[in-house]
Amino acid sequence: MVFSKRDVIVAVDVGTTGLRVGLVRPDLSIEAVAVQSYPTRFAGPGKAEQDPLDWWRALRAALAELRQTASDLPNRAAALVMAAQLCGVVPVDAEGTPLRPCLIWLDKRASAVTRRAMGGFPSVLGYGAFKLLSSLWLTNGAPSLNGMDPPGKMMWIRENEPAIWSRTHKLLDVKDWLIHRACGRFVTTADSANLTWMMDTRPGRCRWSPFLMQRFGLSEALLPEIMPGDAEVGGLTVAAASDLGLPQDLPVIAGCGDVCAAALGSGQVADGALHLSLGTSSWIGGFFSSRRLKASEGYATILSPIGNRPLLIATQESAGSCLDWYDSLANGEAQTRLFQADPGAAPPPLFLPWLAGERVPADDERLRGAFLGLSLMHDPRSLAQAVIEGVALNTRWAYGSVVQQKGAQRGKRLRVVGGATQNRALCQALADCLGTELSIGPEARFAGVQGVAAIAGAQLGVFADPWTAAASLGAREEAVFRPDAARKAYFKRRFQLFLDAYRRTAPWFHSFFMSEASRHD
Repeated sequence: MVFSKRDVIVAVDVGTTGLRVGLVRPDLSIEAVAVQSYPTRFAGPGKAEQDPLDWWRALRAALAELRQTASDLPNRAAALVMAAQLCGVVPVDAEGTPLRPCLIWLDKRASAVTRRAMGGFPSVLGYGAFKLLSSLWLTNGAPSLNGMDPPGKMMWIRENEPAIWSRTHKLLDVKDWLIHRACGRFVTTADSANLTWMMDTRPGRCRWSPFLMQRFGLSEALLPEIMPGDAEVGGLTVAAASDLGLPQDLPVIAGCGDVCAAALGSGQVADGALHLSLGTSSWIGGFFSSRRLKASEGYATILSPIGNRPLLIATQESAGSCLDWYDSLANGEAQTRLFQADPGAAPPPLFLPWLAGERVPADDERLRGAFLGLSLMHDPRSLAQAVIEGVALNTRWAYGSVVQQKGAQRGKRLRVVGGATQNRALCQALADCLGTELSIGPEARFAGVQGVAAIAGAQLGVFADPWTAAASLGAREEAVFRPDAARKAYFKRRFQLFLDAYRRTAPWFHSFFMSEASRHD
């Protein structure tokens, strides 16, 4: 067993605003963790880019910080494993050098390209009927019409940046690029590949589909090899080892996307057990015994990279980002993380949290955020409450659908993970709004680190499998949030206003979006 001499896994969780690197022990407890941030460049409407070299610099800085805590880290590290944000596109040359900044998941510039590629007559939910049905059959989903998924971004680069396209050797997701930088191989995992909607996910397949690649005018030569998440990709190269301060040939494990890492880190790994992840975005997720699909509301199961087990994800574009956005505008007394509800205060305005469009249950990049019902009696404190409540109401919108899926566990305490769990006012608002008990673990902020470490631990022989290891995390609770009866009734009324606001404002947002788009053409 590798852990007889090397007793920590170096587990990396690459998020939207920064990355977290943890030294994870055999029991999945975290000995030490370092956090580093990096910028996102919003270069225009619908555009969101990051420099891949910033991810690597952040990883290098985090490991340097950890060596201050654990000076013998090079002698103790058993493996390096990474989880990362999904749906990014990094075009690289044959050496793996990025040819342009990464179009990250927040980037929606390819919405028009995607709608054109997936449209047709007769139209169903905005898709050409044949294209939708064939995609659902082969992949259990289809590219989001909001432009966030990789095929649209790939086509956008081909159409708008031909010089870059002509030099492109591979098209990589975030984790794929980092793995190549670490060990020199172009590989991906099933979850990332599934979200390109060019992989055949039917039982027994898990391979690139020539039919679907042809639909987007792409070839398999441009795509990385698909590997199991618990496979050893290779060892750290001499250059990477020197850069990161880790030993040459340290095993690099394929890992997974952030969604699977959070699911494992939540400890909710039984069929139908759900969890809620709260970060920059949010999602409701859970493993299921077979495919699930709600095409009309934009969510489905994808293949997890561990045994291709179906993992349901219902993603909403803005959660913690709404809190961060408001905190950046407000003074110290009104920051959402310090907010405490005042039962005697007047109701706040209604906040629509669609700052980056939406995906579930309305797949629409044209939606935007808003405060509705503002008056002179509202102050920064009431706006902070509105932002928290808006995120909770939006979550209820998706959660109410997911719990109706066949096999979904109902009436049980919902586990919550992610960085936004540090906002306890949000956690309580979610319990009140969803009408269910929520729990968070002692290391909820770093669930992704623990989850991806479970994958590496199984590969190293520490655990029989990632599921057994991850299940142990579910028993660890730090706090429980129980719904308040009066607040539950309050949110029931507010939710009806929220749904009505969507129906009434969506047409206006569509007009506004078109007007702004034409202004920037």
